[in-house]
Amino acid sequence: MDATEIITTYGAAWTETDEQARRALLEKAWADDGTYSDPTGNADGRDALVAHIGGFQAMMPGHTIENASGIDTRDNVFRFAWVMRKGSEVLLEGMDYGEFAPDGRISKIVGFFGPFPPVDA
Repeated sequence: MDATEIITTYGAAWTETDEQARRALLEKAWADDGTYSDPTGNADGRDALVAHIGGFQAMMPGHTIENASGIDTRDNVFRFAWVMRKGSEVLLEGMDYGEFAPDGRISKIVGFFGPFPPVDA
């Protein structure tokens, strides 16, 4: 898979409510020992990410996370914007930065919530 397919598959895991199907998506897109971090917590390894996403879904039923930009890549790093929705309403936006493992799957994501803060003059 190319970078866009990997990120799209990863993103689909965030809306997949069936744990086995979510795990199958992440097996395609997430390295076995990949690390995830956002303001709500950390997940070390694929199993921890499967559980983290399940926790998000349990805490925020009916919410979805969708890509909101193209995928910007350079060498083995990438970034993309996303939004969290409840129905058609955007509740939160953010940006994820990450790295690809040598096999092309994601080895690391660091997520940020909200728009960039303004520069102080």
